[in-house]
This record gives sequence, C-alpha cells and structure tokens, in this order.
Amino acid sequence: MTTLSPRRILLVDADAFFVAVARQEDPEGAGKARLLIVGGRPGSRGVVCSASYECRAYGVRSAMPISRALKLCPQATCVPVPRGACSARSKEIQQVLARFAPIVQASSIDEWYCDMGGTEALYGHESLEATAHRLRDAVFAATGLTVSIGGGTSRLVAKMAVELAKPKPGTGATGVRCVEPGTEATFLGPFRLADLPMVGPRFSATLARMGLDTIAEAQRWSETDLQARLGARAGAWLYRRVRGIDDSIVTPREVQKQVSREETFGRDLHDDDQLERELLRLAVRVSTDLRRQGLRARTVTVKLKDADFTTRSAQRTLAQPIESEKSVIKAARGLYRTLRGKRRVGVRLLGIGLSHFDDDAAGTGHAVQLGFFAPPPLPADGDPVENAKDRALTRALDQIRGRYGSAAIIPARLLDQATDTGPRVEE
Repeated sequence: MTTLSPRRILLVDADAFFVAVARQEDPEGAGKARLLIVGGRPGSRGVVCSASYECRAYGVRSAMPISRALKLCPQATCVPVPRGACSARSKEIQQVLARFAPIVQASSIDEWYCDMGGTEALYGHESLEATAHRLRDAVFAATGLTVSIGGGTSRLVAKMAVELAKPKPGTGATGVRCVEPGTEATFLGPFRLADLPMVGPRFSATLARMGLDTIAEAQRWSETDLQARLGARAGAWLYRRVRGIDDSIVTPREVQKQVSREETFGRDLHDDDQLERELLRLAVRVSTDLRRQGLRARTVTVKLKDADFTTRSAQRTLAQPIESEKSVIKAARGLYRTLRGKRRVGVRLLGIGLSHFDDDAAGTGHAVQLGFFAPPPLPADGDPVENAKDRALTRALDQIRGRYGSAAIIPARLLDQATDTGPRVEE
C-alpha cells in the first residue's frame, strides 16, 4: 500500500513590502527614514498603505488615515505608494519562486503560496525549513528585498506560521518558521481564535460568549459539542480549523475579478465639470491597466464616497466587452450622472472598476482581422460601440505613451490643469 507524503506548503510574505520598495526607489529620502509611512503626503486624505516596524510601535496601522497616523507618530516621513516599482518587484519575486516551486499562487501583490510537493529529491531530501531558507536567500540576491516564510502541511498552517517568522524587532525570528507534520494542533494552540483567517469580530464575540478565547481552549471541545452550539456547518468547520486541517489547494493563478482605479481628493469636490474631468482621468488609467493585462471587460462600476463618508456605487453590464478609454468613459459617465442625480453633495473619493472579463483573443497573441469596415456589434440601448478600429487606435496610443510617457497623448479636456483638487491619493 502506498503511503502519501504530507503536503509541503510555503507561504512567502515580503517584509514591509511597500516600505522596502519605497526605500529602494528613494535611497536618499525614504531610504534614510527610520520612521516611514507609505500611502500619501502629509495633509492628504489618504490612508496608510504600509508603515515601517518602528512606526508600528507607535500604533500606526494599515488602512489608518494619514492624519491619524501622523498624530500618533508626528516625526514620521510620509511618501506616496511607488506603484509601478511595487508591481515590478512583485513580478521579480514571483519569478524567483517559480524556479523553486512547481506551483506558485499569488495571494496578493506581496504574498505567495508555494506547493513544494514532489521536490524532496530535487533538494536532497532536506527539511522544508532548509529549502525555505534557500528560497529566501535567492529572493534577496535577486531583488534586494527580504521575505518571511511560513511552512506546513496546509495553507492555513503556513499562514499562521509566517506571522511568527517575521523578523520584527525584539522577536529573534529568523525569517522562516516551518511546522513539522503531526504537530499542527500543538503549534496552533497558543494563538487566539481571532487570529484564525475567516474568524471575524462577530464570530469571535460568539466564541467569547462560549468562554473560548484561544485555539487551545476550542481544541478541548468535541466536534459534536461545537456543532450543538454553533450549528452543524460552523461547528465542523471550526473543529477542523483549530487542528490545522485545511484541504484547500495551491492553484497556479488566481482568477482576477476586477481592475480598478480610485482617487481620494484633498478637499471635497462639488463641481460636476471638475468631477467629470477626474472621471476621465481615471478612465484613461484604468483602461490602460486593462489593456496591459490583455483583458476586455463587460461590467463597468462607478464608486463615489460622499463628504459624509457615505459610499455609493452603480454598475452596468454591457452587451459587448470593451477596452478603449473612449468606451470606458462613455459607460462610466452615465453611471456617474445617475449617482450624482440622486444625491448632490461634496465628493471625497471617485473610482472606476472594470470586471466580467472576456476571454477571447484579446491579449492572447492570436491574430484578429481588424475589419475597419465591418459593421459594429449590436449594443444594448445606450451601450458604447467599440469595434476593431477603435481597439487598434487605442493600442497605437498605448505604444506612443509607452515610448514617450503617459502624458504624450491625453484627452484634450485634461490639458487644462488650472483647477486644483487638492492633494490626491490614488488607490
């Protein structure tokens, strides 16, 4: 009888990724700032994307308003997110991981799962921890960035282990923490139940009312007792979770669900002309992002955050997929005007999202006959009409912008820069 080897899963987490990249991009500025916040300039209305470990000691956290973060740590240096550099470094790290692991799944821009199954002989049957150190050294040699790695028999255990691997000041962590097969329950025991992925505040409160705070306390309950108190499904799920049982697999690529761009303005905008110019600016950017990934989208979403922090959105699914900025702005403008017509107050944030991607020949390298004189597809009432000629023109503009810069050719309406919308935080 064949005995299956335990799974070997690694979670690779880039250490303070946005902070590290910002320091690489500006070694004389951000690079010399021990207290560094990445997310926006002082006085902006953005939020913290990331902060150095030294800043976190003051209570600065991700998603915190920049203004609040600077009250907690007034001596910190604030810089915008270096988005292009972050994207490039993320791809570089993933390329290194692909040299070591047969399956790599990007969980986010700075986090990757690696399934090391079947590589034991390749690495001389060394321990998973030794392979993780080897991988960590290779990433640093290739990118100059450090990563922390958690390992175990499941994605869940690897996720929990990476938190103890991170070399935070005073922890003595080495950057790698792997959990031996059969010790998962013991390893998880000291964690709080609230630390488990997918255990949110409401579920934590329910467990607290049952007298359960730590994973070790929940491990003492039988599956039957947990089901009696939480219900059959939730009880069975928690019983497996606190023992590190997680059958989810590492897949080569997560299916992208949306491409989006947002901006938070330095002051609330009330003027529709100003707002529609900002909408156009976002349409140019988000449609460029779409084409760079070889995608076309059928669903357009416009998002507004009003001055009182009320968030509203509207979306429309089109009969035909689109990719050009002309089509995106036409669809987005109608949605924006619908939202504004329902509530005319100051706007704090504006965003456009594109989703429901088409998987035809766009961006796949297959030749497509342009058909300049072909009749356009029949759209639904009010849909933007986009044919092969429109797409060819848009891609020609992309080539020019790629060679001479994003401002080489822009819509004429964006040439007038006289109107000030205050500091921006693009998200």
